[in-house]
Amino acid sequence: MIELKTHSEIEAMKPAGRFVGGILHDLQERTTVGTNLLEIDEFVHQRIVDRKGAQSCYVDYAPDFGTGPFAHYICVSVNDAVLHGVPYDYDLKDGDLVSLDLAISVDGWVADSAVSFVVGKDKEPEDLRLIKCTQEALAAGIAAAQPGNRLGDISHAVGDVARAYGYPINLDFGGHGVGHIMHGDPHVPNDGKAHHGYKLRPGLVIAIEPWFLKTTDEIYQDPKDGWTLRSEDGSRGAHSEHTIAITEGGPIVLTQREGDPISAEFKG
Repeated sequence: MIELKTHSEIEAMKPAGRFVGGILHDLQERTTVGTNLLEIDEFVHQRIVDRKGAQSCYVDYAPDFGTGPFAHYICVSVNDAVLHGVPYDYDLKDGDLVSLDLAISVDGWVADSAVSFVVGKDKEPEDLRLIKCTQEALAAGIAAAQPGNRLGDISHAVGDVARAYGYPINLDFGGHGVGHIMHGDPHVPNDGKAHHGYKLRPGLVIAIEPWFLKTTDEIYQDPKDGWTLRSEDGSRGAHSEHTIAITEGGPIVLTQREGDPISAEFKG
């Protein structure tokens, strides 16, 4: 069931968005060569503990697409891993492509966002191109989230960017409704038909999350942890995500992040 938020409810969601965006900004600043994935997880844990009213959306989360309850505070996916990455004892190396995906509830309202970046100095141009594609696709999807448009317009805008870059598109996982729970209706695929689907209305709050792999759209679940999704051919992946609200004046990004051009463009 798709739920529309009132203006006051959207305002109430902004603290969660700022909190999530702030953590991701800080993590991107402090994550470098030698950072252990478990350090990243503990950093998020401590920030949640220190924030009154904050609760992890991941700890003990047990949907049908995972194996058992998730036992960490953030998803950290590295290189050929692209989604649902379980933090483990691994020190990041120069040139690793890292995707951080974070959802937290603050005072009962959820915000969900993701960012990808390369650590160290050895930054492969193709990795940066892949990340840029997800960012441009996210911006295009948000720009299409106008009152009166259709859900398919968002999906089509995202898919158009991926096609322009030449990347395959997987439709198994995509964006989703956000509110008091992390994953709600509607599902927002990363490709679709323009002018089709649910009519967008003010009050709709969704996460848009383009993720692409370099040379395949095939993924598998890592049997070691039952969660991490990796590319079938070992190619790298990237992931960008914002929680947005559709208003009378257009879309606004709730998960504002310092230094992020998309946050600046769609600032509420």
